[in-house]
Amino acid sequence: MLRLKKRSEFLTAARGARLSRRGFVLQAIRRSPEDLQPPRVGFTVTKKVGNAVVRNRVKRRLRELARLHGPNHLKSGWDYVLIGRSGALHLTFDAMVADFKGCVRDIMGGKTDGAYRKRRPHSKATKAPNSVSTREPAAHKNTQKTD
Repeated sequence: MLRLKKRSEFLTAARGARLSRRGFVLQAIRRSPEDLQPPRVGFTVTKKVGNAVVRNRVKRRLRELARLHGPNHLKSGWDYVLIGRSGALHLTFDAMVADFKGCVRDIMGGKTDGAYRKRRPHSKATKAPNSVSTREPAAHKNTQKTD
């Protein structure tokens, strides 16, 4: 099993299917139909989860999960990203394994978290051409004092 290391690879995987579980979020995307190379897996944990020690503990658990069960469940030609959550510290390893197997099965079956699939790219709000602003213009600060 290969690793994802470049930011662009993580961003590409973020455009694919996404499923949340108690201890992690799994993102997956097919590289190309003719690509039959082994699956690639990336791991990330945000600073929200905790300090560096806590984040590394979560990553170690996710890496071990992928090492033991990835070869049997992950498909060739796919990229996967496991995003660690704080729940990964409190779950038993067997519970994480069950979540991982179910999550991979659901993604391969076409199931995704609907809320994430409906996101639209951010765009600046534009004012309608005929709208009138109700805000008064700000007073100029560069006025000269007269004595």
